Amino acid sequence: MQIFDSHTHLNDQAFAGRVDEMIEHANRLGVVRMANVGSNAALNQRAIELAHQYPELVAIVGWHPEDGDGYDEAAAKTLREQLQDEQVVALGEIGLDYHQTRVDRQTQQEVFRRQIRLAKELAIPISVHNRDAFEDTYRILREEHVETIGGIIHSFNGDVEWMQRFLDLGMMLSYSGVASFKKTKEVHEAVRQTPLERLLVETDAPYLAPEPLRGHENQPGYTLYTLEAVARYKDVNPDVIAQATFKNTKRIFGLED
Repeated sequence: MQIFDSHTHLNDQAFAGRVDEMIEHANRLGVVRMANVGSNAALNQRAIELAHQYPELVAIVGWHPEDGDGYDEAAAKTLREQLQDEQVVALGEIGLDYHQTRVDRQTQQEVFRRQIRLAKELAIPISVHNRDAFEDTYRILREEHVETIGGIIHSFNGDVEWMQRFLDLGMMLSYSGVASFKKTKEVHEAVRQTPLERLLVETDAPYLAPEPLRGHENQPGYTLYTLEAVARYKDVNPDVIAQATFKNTKRIFGLED
C-alpha cells in the first residue's frame, strides 16, 4: 500500500529537528509521499527547502488567511518567485477563515482573489482553506472561475450539499482526521458520496489527529488512519482508497509519470 498525504506541515515549528523521524515513521505506515504546505513567506521557504532535501516531499506555497494582512506587494513578489521552484506543485493554503481570526473578512477575500488570479496566470492548482466560510469560499471560487486551474478543498468538513457544490466547480475534496471523528456524521455521508476519482486524504499535521489518536499530535504517518476510516464509510478495501487517492493526488499536482 502506498499513501499520499496531500496536506501536511513538516515546516511547522512543532516538527523542528524531527523531520527525519516523521518521514521514517510515515514510510513505515505506508505514507511514501507528502505535500508540505506553507502559509507565509518564511514557512513557504521552509516547505521548499524540505522538498529539495527529501524525495518524499513536494511543496505548496501561499498565504493563509490568518496571515492575509501581511500580503503586500513585496510578499506577492516573493510568492511569485517561490512558485517558480521546481518542487512547488500548488498555490496554498489560501482561502477564508472566519473562526476567531484577527484578519478582517474583506482583507481575507481580497487576498484570496489575488492569489487565485496569480495561480491562473501561472497555470497552477490551488489548495483552499475554508473554516466557517462556506458561502463566501464557494462564491469567490465560482466568480474567479477556479475550474480553469482546478484545486483542492483541504480538510473538507461539509455536508453532501456542499460536497456537490464544490465538486461542480471541478474541485477535489481532501479528507483529514475530521472524517474519522465519531460525531461528524455529515462528513461521513459526504465521504460515502464523494466519487472515488475526486477524493484525497491528508493529515494537516500537526493538527486534527484522526481516531484513535484524536487529541494527540498529528503526524504524516497517521494518514493511514484517515484512509482506513474513509474505506470503512465507502465499504471498500483500504487498498482501493490508497490506490485511488495516490493517483488522484499525483494527477492534481501534475506528478503523473
